[in-house]
Amino acid sequence: MVMNNLFSRRTFVASLAALTLPLPAFALSGSAAEKLVESAVGDINKIIASGKSENAMLRDFQRVFERYADVNIIALTTLGPARRSASKAEVSAFVSAFKGYFTRKYGKRFNEFVGGQIIVEGSRASKSNVEVKSTAKLRGSAPFKVTWLVSDKSGKPKIFNIIIEGVNTLTSERAEIGAMLDKRRGDIGALTADLKKLG
Repeated sequence: MVMNNLFSRRTFVASLAALTLPLPAFALSGSAAEKLVESAVGDINKIIASGKSENAMLRDFQRVFERYADVNIIALTTLGPARRSASKAEVSAFVSAFKGYFTRKYGKRFNEFVGGQIIVEGSRASKSNVEVKSTAKLRGSAPFKVTWLVSDKSGKPKIFNIIIEGVNTLTSERAEIGAMLDKRRGDIGALTADLKKLG
């Protein structure tokens, strides 16, 4: 299925952050995983074409992020080992701030990517997830492979990772958040406060 008007190569690489934690086995079907990816792309296209103000579009992008991505797991994974020593209140505040930061960071760039295509080409079940295969065709860029990893660990199908030509998207985002935390000497509260202003 061809999905129009989406993403540049660099946005794919840095966008929806990924998991590297092991997940339990489940019975998610390939067709359900493919439908999830197609629906996510379709909803983003609708937002881009809506003509709404930037702030309104960013609110819509956050709803899409929360609907299709395993947001809590993504946020906690980007936080890394620091989450183990954080209080529940600190973790909750970080997850909330991360969602807003992530939405602002990438949502502002979606209009740059009008005219692209994502072709969903099928899926393959592995031990702990379903891999949805696709090809991205963007203006000014050679076609490239994108693999979406989907699980139902949260109770329903959710995207938890995107791999672009072998590159795990978690690497970039987790490294960036880790560097930000190091700069603040491991102070999660300070990181959370700054994330509310960034993006």
